[in-house]
Amino acid sequence: MPKEVSIYEVGPRDGLQNETAVLPTARKVEMIRGLLESGIKRIEVTSFVNPRWIPALADHMEVAAAVHKLERADDVVFSALVPNMRGLDSATRAGMKEVAIFMAASQTHNLKNINKSTEKALATYTEVVREALDRGMRVRGYISCVYGCPYEGNIPVEQVIEVSKALSDMGLYELSLGDTVGVGTPRQVEHVLQQLLEAGLTRDKMAVHFHDTRGTALANITVALQMGITTIDSAAGGLGGCPYAPGASGNVASEDVVYMLQGMGCTTGVDLDRLVATSSRLAGHLGHELPSKYLKAHIGHCTRSMRSV
Repeated sequence: MPKEVSIYEVGPRDGLQNETAVLPTARKVEMIRGLLESGIKRIEVTSFVNPRWIPALADHMEVAAAVHKLERADDVVFSALVPNMRGLDSATRAGMKEVAIFMAASQTHNLKNINKSTEKALATYTEVVREALDRGMRVRGYISCVYGCPYEGNIPVEQVIEVSKALSDMGLYELSLGDTVGVGTPRQVEHVLQQLLEAGLTRDKMAVHFHDTRGTALANITVALQMGITTIDSAAGGLGGCPYAPGASGNVASEDVVYMLQGMGCTTGVDLDRLVATSSRLAGHLGHELPSKYLKAHIGHCTRSMRSV
């Protein structure tokens, strides 16, 4: 097991974009402040996508401006998703120093999600990444449907390798491998990661991004850790899902991941109690219970303790 693990928090973007209730800008900034205070240092704060497609993140300029005013450590990194040159220009104006691009290992998912074939998406991102690097930005990449697609079913590992290598060759500093519909199992994760390593991708450039649709996310993360992967994507409270992946539940919860890592002797730098407090407040603002199992257990314990007083 690695001694240190980096939590890459995607709740403010990947989580909130799927909520039916649109959180006000001030609440989003409050959430991000809470994440910072809990010790999380890598946070995806918003998405510079046309508001017509993701109304919940229509205030991306306002959120970016506000979070850059928050007090934070020098090694804190804010990132934002950009789908094209227009999004990159907006992110540049907003002062972002890191951006992320996204596509799938599945042709059908790309057509339905970003309205481009895999080939056209790679051509578009080649231009976007080159320009972002020229502007002094770091670029991260997301590959969804690594372990299965809601439209195509099983995805051959050769497709995952092809897309991963194409994105890596553009100059991305990290690739986040996503289980969009939560179908991955530990042995499958081991196989895919091993194939990627043998194809030339390095551990320090890979991250994992699991959804917990079928309850296998933590087991899959354990396998990734055993294979030397040290960056885990997660969302506060287990927020998330995918509008283009029917039935997909939220991202694996940051609280659940941190609790497990602490129990395994891995350092994350995250204060679990402060993280729980942030997610608890967020649940109140959203008006519904969040999926995190640790959060539910913590609330249940506090409730029982209050009743026994």
